[in-house]
Amino acid sequence: MAPRRSPTLGLLAGLAVTLSAVAVYSGYTIAQLRSLRRLQSETIGRNRRDSLLLLRIQNNLNSLSLAMRDMLDSSEPYPLTAWQSQFHRIRTDLEDAVRQEAMVSPSNRTSGQRDYLAVSITRFWDALERIFTLAQGGREDEARTLIRLSLQARHDALTTAVARLQVHNNESDQQAAAAAQEIYSRAERNLYLFLAAMLLLVAATSLYLVLDNRRVFRQITALSERRSELARQLITSQENTFRYISRELHDEFGQILTAIGAMLQRADRGTPANDAPLRADLQEVREIVQSTLDKIRALSRALHPIALDEVGFETALDNYLPGFEKQTGIAVRYEKMGSSQRVERQMGIHLYRILQEALNNVARHSQSKRALVRLGFEPGRVVLEVEDEGAGFGNITERSGMGLTSMRERTELIHGRIEFLNRAGGGAIVRLTAPLAATEAHAEA
Repeated sequence: MAPRRSPTLGLLAGLAVTLSAVAVYSGYTIAQLRSLRRLQSETIGRNRRDSLLLLRIQNNLNSLSLAMRDMLDSSEPYPLTAWQSQFHRIRTDLEDAVRQEAMVSPSNRTSGQRDYLAVSITRFWDALERIFTLAQGGREDEARTLIRLSLQARHDALTTAVARLQVHNNESDQQAAAAAQEIYSRAERNLYLFLAAMLLLVAATSLYLVLDNRRVFRQITALSERRSELARQLITSQENTFRYISRELHDEFGQILTAIGAMLQRADRGTPANDAPLRADLQEVREIVQSTLDKIRALSRALHPIALDEVGFETALDNYLPGFEKQTGIAVRYEKMGSSQRVERQMGIHLYRILQEALNNVARHSQSKRALVRLGFEPGRVVLEVEDEGAGFGNITERSGMGLTSMRERTELIHGRIEFLNRAGGGAIVRLTAPLAATEAHAEA
């Protein structure tokens, strides 16, 4: 019998490859640190340029403040329109500064922060144009009143917003400088420690590779079983929470708003007929209360439809589809095949949530204006399909979005099978097949 070859040469070769990989990684990390240093420098420089432009904007706002003060000065013999050319010059410079500031604004600034300044300035100029229009029409007193009540408030808000951006930039500069220095020092120190630790770790890992692999495989099997159990518990807890919140919204807040509406109605009946303004205010408040009540009821139904508990899955489906059509504008055609069969409560909840997620995907991603929902009852099983005429799924992978993952998890809990198919001619099909006798291992608490 031929002698077995020693694994020493293979292990040494693997060790040499690993050490080479560590060396390459170390060089790559050092290069990345240098790139990070350059990036930090550019970020700080960008913040400083942005701060200079914010100072320019602030100076223009101060000029606007002085001009508005002069316009409100009753001792001035000039009409309000005399300041129109001055405001025009300030506006030209201010809009140029805002445009340049938007181009160099820090990357960590939110889109809302970026848009707020430009939108507020546009509204300020719109309000100013209305004031000049009033002044040209001879209504200078009314125009001055608008300056005091509206224009100055908008100016103050703009000044505050610019000041906040300045403070944010200063803080960002300080934090970036301190963080960069800390990152450089820590990264270099950690790199040396990493190299030393890796030399020891790779040597030890190479000796116990086979045993570790066997242990990892056993752990993966156990983790897979625990993941399924955890998914079941999480979904059950989620449904319990949704049902509790839904009941609280419907019973507590719904009753409170209903009582408020009744009190407002009694107050309206007790209001004198000649007090039209008060009656109009009461009517407006009643409409607001009713609108809020409708929204709470809609939210309660979305969290946990009462029909699921009271009359079952099919009726809950009949109630949900018209509301989805109204909310999204997507025409939904519903087809039922086969004779109705009893669907267990737990299975009904999972079927309903899968249907919700499938239709939400149609509304969010497919760009389709029509959808088809099929519910089929076959001997011992139920088939639920959602079809659209949109963009389709493309390449579906196991690491797709949370919505598809949630549908897969719920399908496993009812021992079913779910398919995500691309429809011939464009569009997508979600097909769920589940045995009607399947229930979860543990009933919902």
